[in-house]
Amino acid sequence: MFISTAFASGATSLVKSDSDLSAYFLSQFENLTPLKIVIGLAMGALVGLIIAFVYKQCYRGVLYSPTFAMTLMMLTLITTPVVMCIKSDIALSMGMVGALSIVRFRTAVKDPMDTAYMFWALTMGILLGAELFVHALAVVLGISIILFVMTFVRFRNPNGYLLVVHYDDYAETEITQLLRRTVKQRKLRSKTVTRSGAEMTVEVRLDSKQDLVSAVLNIEGVHDATLVACQTEAGQ
Repeated sequence: MFISTAFASGATSLVKSDSDLSAYFLSQFENLTPLKIVIGLAMGALVGLIIAFVYKQCYRGVLYSPTFAMTLMMLTLITTPVVMCIKSDIALSMGMVGALSIVRFRTAVKDPMDTAYMFWALTMGILLGAELFVHALAVVLGISIILFVMTFVRFRNPNGYLLVVHYDDYAETEITQLLRRTVKQRKLRSKTVTRSGAEMTVEVRLDSKQDLVSAVLNIEGVHDATLVACQTEAGQ
């Protein structure tokens, strides 16, 4: 009799614990279902790919970084589920803000436009996490079109280069005359004179079809000429 009672009591407690466990897991999906998570991540991947593609096509720096483009996509993917989790829980959202406030990033951002792209990716993640999918698509497409237009208008201007020339002193006059005839936008950056010759660095704006290096090398007294692509503070 005692054994049967103990067995019945244990079975009852086991059933109760199973029901409590099931209720616990079901409560986890009251506000955030697996379907919402999948849709949010899928939309995050799509929007992140769009941002990475726009970054690649609009980049006008010297060295393009595929890692940074992948980082933009990951920022969108990471922000989306974070906002999904905290949007319905005020206490959790406050705790998340406090936790993120102690994070410090030491990576230097070389181009100011890179910061704008990071904020763009974070904003898209916030919109997707709030389940504003239509708004997120409209915003990402609108900003993409604006960036393409701005890039096209800016790209119509001549490209910036640094022309470095090593020459003998008597060839400087002819080099200066050549630059005046062929280059409308130019600015002397540095000039070094030694006993063995001289070196001049000039910032020039050129169209892609101009072959300035060959023209400079044809001048008597020029030892070598180098044309280096440069990025100004304006990002052009």
